[in-house]
Amino acid sequence: MTPTYPYSPDHATPPGWTLEEALAELSMSQAELARRTGLSPEHIDQIIRGKVPIAGDTARRLERATGVPERLWNNLESRYQEHQARLAEVERL
Repeated sequence: MTPTYPYSPDHATPPGWTLEEALAELSMSQAELARRTGLSPEHIDQIIRGKVPIAGDTARRLERATGVPERLWNNLESRYQEHQARLAEVERL
């Protein structure tokens, strides 16, 4: 019997990185995204840099502006937060 080792990365990618890639694909600036979502340019920048989470309402706005499904934004954020919590727990222990 071969032992299995679960994949457990030591880092997590903020959902903002995916947002940045989506904007590049759409040839859309952060300023344009801010205008289309009704969020401030500063808030968009903070999402991209991983400084603020993508909340449910924000995920809906991002879907309307980019065409990327709300559930993807929610899943990316959830996984990122879960991973960050695990890293913090490992560090604490």
